[in-house]
Amino acid sequence: MNRQPLAPYATDAACSRGRLHAEPESAHRSPFQRDRDRIIHSSAFRRLKHKTQVFVEHEGDHYRTRLTHSLEVAQIARTCARTLGADEDLAEAVALAHDLGHTPFGHTGEEALHGAMRAHGGFDHNAQTLKIVTDLERRYAEFDGLNLTWEVLEGIAKHNGPLLASAGDDPSTLHFALAEYDARFDLELWTHAGLEAQIAALSDDIAYNTHDLDDGLRAGLFGLGDLADLPLAGPALAEVRARYPGLDAQRTAHETFRRVFGAMVEDVLTETRARLDAAAPESAEALRALPVQMAAFSEALDGDLKIVREFLFARMYRHPEVLRMRRKTARVVRDLFAIFVEEPALLPDDWRDAAVHAVSADIRARVVADYIAGMTDRFALDEHRNLTDATARV
Repeated sequence: MNRQPLAPYATDAACSRGRLHAEPESAHRSPFQRDRDRIIHSSAFRRLKHKTQVFVEHEGDHYRTRLTHSLEVAQIARTCARTLGADEDLAEAVALAHDLGHTPFGHTGEEALHGAMRAHGGFDHNAQTLKIVTDLERRYAEFDGLNLTWEVLEGIAKHNGPLLASAGDDPSTLHFALAEYDARFDLELWTHAGLEAQIAALSDDIAYNTHDLDDGLRAGLFGLGDLADLPLAGPALAEVRARYPGLDAQRTAHETFRRVFGAMVEDVLTETRARLDAAAPESAEALRALPVQMAAFSEALDGDLKIVREFLFARMYRHPEVLRMRRKTARVVRDLFAIFVEEPALLPDDWRDAAVHAVSADIRARVVADYIAGMTDRFALDEHRNLTDATARV
């Protein structure tokens, strides 16, 4: 299928603001396609295969990982961007990068690492993603990081909305990783991101709301019957049962969740078109300057999703089995942080030098946090066992 012409409000790759370090353009790929490829080939992207969101990686092969989630988000983002006349390569690049900064053990790991880092500037996975693609990925001869375009970096930093209230606000109030990079390459943190990044953010919501229901059902934390009274899922389940009486549970679940998924996509497209028609931005810059985001759920669906999230919180995220694992994995992260800060000589060579020769306690703690954040679930568990269990074979 041939690509449709970009809408006036789309981000045009030919007019990119460029890269911090100038490079010759590719003869065969647009700047955003090149960024997407660099993200896919990065070490941090490969590690997402063994990082989970709710369940620990070793518990089963059928639960989503950060990698499968990122691929799902990218697929949704491309579809929505194409339909709305936005640049689908840019939307895909932001979608693929959005989870690179996550710790092992999902949000539990992030909360534990943030607590450990509280006296040293805290930890934030969005800021960590920016740090990874601008510094910690060290593959190229002429620069650290991936040297992505301004538009992809902007999307990573601001896909959930502006970070500052106005142009005059002090960026030092933000997480240090954001503030430090913004001083080098101004990301205009007081404006909205382009439509493509906004689409990536909504695609993330669509993906995790659907697959958390699916994963929770697979894990036996609730049953199909428990979905009957939920908005979105309940009507979809009723439709499937009416159309396919006697269908087995596995197929019933899949047919239900694909309808939930489709309803959210259609809602985003309808609401976003309506907002674009009303605001009529004539350029990507005009869209960024608008006071509200253009990509959004309708008010009605947003209310439905709040009920779905309350259900997931009560029946999945706070389930006793999940809470037990969260308690264990949080302790793993806290223990690793304390051990490496106290004894940085235990770090691998490339991390050890940076930690041992750190000019302050804050810098040492940040090196340790970078190392732990990059761990997969399995590696973190193994490392913790090797460092704390006297009977473990090193």
